[in-house]
Amino acid sequence: MFEWLKRIVLKKKVKREIIVNAERLETRVAILEDGHLEEFHVERPSEERIVGGIYKGRIQNLEDGLQAAFIDIGMKKNAFIHYWDMIPEDAARLEAEEGIASNRPRKKKAEPGEMAKLFPPGSEIIVQVTKGPISTKGPRVTANLSIPGRYLVMMPGSKLKGVSRKIEDPKERERLKKALKRLPMPTNIGFIIRTAGDGARGTSFVRDLRGLLDTWQKIEDGIKNKPAPCCLYSEPDLVERVVRDSLTEDIDRIVIDDRETFERIRDMTSRISRRARNRVKLYDGPAPIFEQFDCERQLDAVYRRKVWLKSGAYLYFDETEALVAIDVNTGRHKGGKTQEENILQVNTEAAVEIARQLRLRNVGGLVVIDFIDMKQKKNQTALHRTLKEALQKDKARTNVLPVSQLGLIEMTRQRMEESLRAANYSDCPYCRGRGKVLSTLSMSVRIQRRILEIMKRHQGQTLPLRIAVNPMIMDRLRREDEQVLIDLERRCGTQLTFVSDSNLHIEEFRIGNGATGELLYDGHDHE
Repeated sequence: MFEWLKRIVLKKKVKREIIVNAERLETRVAILEDGHLEEFHVERPSEERIVGGIYKGRIQNLEDGLQAAFIDIGMKKNAFIHYWDMIPEDAARLEAEEGIASNRPRKKKAEPGEMAKLFPPGSEIIVQVTKGPISTKGPRVTANLSIPGRYLVMMPGSKLKGVSRKIEDPKERERLKKALKRLPMPTNIGFIIRTAGDGARGTSFVRDLRGLLDTWQKIEDGIKNKPAPCCLYSEPDLVERVVRDSLTEDIDRIVIDDRETFERIRDMTSRISRRARNRVKLYDGPAPIFEQFDCERQLDAVYRRKVWLKSGAYLYFDETEALVAIDVNTGRHKGGKTQEENILQVNTEAAVEIARQLRLRNVGGLVVIDFIDMKQKKNQTALHRTLKEALQKDKARTNVLPVSQLGLIEMTRQRMEESLRAANYSDCPYCRGRGKVLSTLSMSVRIQRRILEIMKRHQGQTLPLRIAVNPMIMDRLRREDEQVLIDLERRCGTQLTFVSDSNLHIEEFRIGNGATGELLYDGHDHE
């Protein structure tokens, strides 16, 4: 009994707030715990969000080698679907919402021509987008439909009835299962009670069920009457989604800086309860809302490669096309009595912060973490457990492997959209995304190499050369390489004239015939 009371007291101590910054070109939502940024979402009206949308598509082609099909859903790129996701399965749906466990059978490989009989090219199929287009890839879709409400998730075509396993109290689970059985549900539609249903009354479920069934009725009408390809259902905007999914009893308030959004969300929450409506507040302070609640400063760290920890240790985040690499360093940390204890403290703190940073940065796919090496197996096991526990806050699915023989932890995180960095940054036009440019020494060597190549091609000719370079390269040539260039001039039996051109990229130079003006080399050197 004491432990139960202790958990309640500890839970009440955490102040949780949803901060909404609604602007014309961008909407940002932050979720804070005691002022600490725990979740961040951004959406732009100019960028169509299709994840969660349900579409009536037309099959374009099937690829038995890939065990996948490509479907026209009205986007620029055809959607991609695995063969095993084309036929709805109850087992697949168990994994779709709130981490409900399943003993899903191994994905069965379709025989050549088997899927073409069921889904010939040109036939129609109803699918839902699970992952938006990323880089050059089109959206990922599935035929396992799920439509989230406030307390329930509806799964058309399923017979499943369940409770989220994130609701752990056995008595509450039993109560919710009984409440689920009493609901007037159609036999061909499955339902799962979401985490937000913990403690909710039966009337709340009835109201939510009614709204979901109305939504499904509209989708069915579209299936019958709309021509493919077309959109049958779209998820609401960012603010409504966050409020729907995150507004639980432990949210103290929702603060919004736009009156129109404030009125809309207050109306939405009033349908949940009067108490929830009173928690929605309008912000009209003189400072921007994200600065007032210290979100802006914390967001700056999310865009940085280097992340400092409170202990003085730090992390490096490197996001590449193939994976995300994270390196843990002790930095200025001074702590434990022994070296092993000191390393465990740093790694434990890093594991918690890494889980938070993955959520905030919205990075997905393969993640490799280079923790500081620990010799004791029990410490490696404790670190693995800490990371897994910290990742439980994440709504994206994760899979974490134990510490490898090389001292690395490999994990995957579900990727549904582009990362925060990819969505907000474009490659630098100067370095072309490399983050570095050639040194002035390297450029000096390349220029001399190109001069020798040109002189060999015009051997026996009197060929004065005029070389245009970036001012930074010119400075190097004057200060450090003057004698080298005089020797090169003598060896080639020619005259070299260097001119500075501020319009040239640091890696770009031009070589011309000093007598005729003929251009002999132009552009970037790609050696």
